[in-house]
Amino acid sequence: MQTAIVGGGCFWCIEAVFTRAKGVLSAISGYAGGVNPNPTYEQICTGATGHAEVIKITFDESIITYEDILDVFFEIHDPTTLNSQGGDRGTQYRSVIYYLNEEQHDAAEAKIEDLQKKLTSEIVTELSPAPEFFDAEGYHQDYLTHNPSQGYCQAVVSPKVQKFMMKFTELIK
Repeated sequence: MQTAIVGGGCFWCIEAVFTRAKGVLSAISGYAGGVNPNPTYEQICTGATGHAEVIKITFDESIITYEDILDVFFEIHDPTTLNSQGGDRGTQYRSVIYYLNEEQHDAAEAKIEDLQKKLTSEIVTELSPAPEFFDAEGYHQDYLTHNPSQGYCQAVVSPKVQKFMMKFTELIK
């Protein structure tokens, strides 16, 4: 089993996509990259803690590779917008890859360099060693599954899941 930690806007979106990917055993919404131990959602929403909304993905690399994880990650969010995704604004919504070893660092760096050649805007995805990860509150976990008719889920989360399902048919559970 391998672990990846990524953030690309609201964690509800990223988590909803990766829970539907073949080989992903868990996708946990949480916080990382800030200064407060055990932050709460209310604290990170102020932007003062420095944490990003991220997910910790546990996956079977014999089924889905780290490179696959990166491909999906970069497809379902905009890595060229600093501290925002769509209507979500603030450092907690930054694009970030927290690597857990040098292989992940090298793979992410290569993916960013390759993707940058195809884009006209600069990629602003933070690439940093993995800091401590803090699970988000229980009501954030599996948010789309528990709240499919909620407005944000219908307008933002579900379209990202649909994009994943159309683009990565070979990775759908």
